[in-house]
Amino acid sequence: MNISRTQTTNVLPPPIERFTLLGWLKKNLFGSWVDTLVTLFSIGFVYFVTATFLRWAFQTAQWEVIAVNLRLFIIGQYPLAEAWRIWLGVHLIAALIGLTWALYVREISNILGIGLLVVPLLLALIDFSLFNRLNLIGLSLVGLAGWFIGRKRTAAIRRISVWSWVLIFPIFILLVRGLFPQGEVLPVVTSNLWGGLLLTFLLTVVGIVFSFPLGVLLALGRRSELPILRTISIIYIEVVRGVPLITILFMAQFMLPLFLPGGLTLDRVLRAMVGITLFSAAYLAENVRGGLQAIPHGQYEAAHALGLSGYQTMVLIVLPQALRAIIPILVGQFISLFKDTSLVAIVGLFDLLGISDAILAQPNFIGRQAEVYAFISLIYFIFSYNMSFVSQRLEKSLGVGER
Repeated sequence: MNISRTQTTNVLPPPIERFTLLGWLKKNLFGSWVDTLVTLFSIGFVYFVTATFLRWAFQTAQWEVIAVNLRLFIIGQYPLAEAWRIWLGVHLIAALIGLTWALYVREISNILGIGLLVVPLLLALIDFSLFNRLNLIGLSLVGLAGWFIGRKRTAAIRRISVWSWVLIFPIFILLVRGLFPQGEVLPVVTSNLWGGLLLTFLLTVVGIVFSFPLGVLLALGRRSELPILRTISIIYIEVVRGVPLITILFMAQFMLPLFLPGGLTLDRVLRAMVGITLFSAAYLAENVRGGLQAIPHGQYEAAHALGLSGYQTMVLIVLPQALRAIIPILVGQFISLFKDTSLVAIVGLFDLLGISDAILAQPNFIGRQAEVYAFISLIYFIFSYNMSFVSQRLEKSLGVGER
């Protein structure tokens, strides 16, 4: 028996333009007359802005103000004879970045990885001293050495990486500040000499490291069943979130000493660190609370069914899931904190912005605001982008947003 079966199929036209550059342009940029006008206007606007900026950067701008004051931009008034301590700390961080990159990012061929290796080498071409040039070249070599070590990806190397990141900040602070007030080895460098990018970096790291556990505790306190603890947490969070950061900084500078015992004083940098930490903790607490509320109640019931206590349920089950879910929000707040440290210039600290204002007051460089602010904007962008990139890699490795 012969059975004939008639099939009706929709045959697509041959992909003449669908997978070509002209086809993509027609579909996405020139699909209609409105799209065409918007595309042409955008191209003209981008060309005008880019051409104007490049013309200013290569023909009009006087970058001598950056080259002459680069040391002030980076370390402020930190003694030049002790600058090797900062270089040593930066080399340790570079080695850790290379090690961590090999463990979690793995490939080094993307744009950011190549940039981290190439930028120090390009900076070494500038007319620096031989000491600084060797240190810049050393950053790339040390970072590359850490990457090769991390390629083994053993459990021991992973543990070393984690503990190294925990210990690197106390070690860096110890190197920067010193140990002995009047010693020849690691003499103490008072914080009033810290400035530039060094001070901005320290304020940011201190704010992140200490505001994170305080914010988590405040979030747990706000969800606590104890009325006193919950009330104190709510009052603190709402009061701090109701005032701007500059108010907290002024209070830390002028009112914090009133609450200290007689004879105990805190320098201005430490007061600014306290103010930034207290301010950031209040906002971080609300972010963590949002993550805690997103956890289904069935997670609590399952943990209780397994016999876990309330403390074990929160620490082992609920809190890790909540923190994993709010990684993008936390990193966004940390980037905002990094940029908000520029407000300490208002209270007299010479961070990256404060040292820029001091440089612009020099008679030889009056009127060079555009060059100076363009330079520090580039620094802020580089650090912010790196933090965002690390956040995206962490989200991808943890599967944030995936089922």
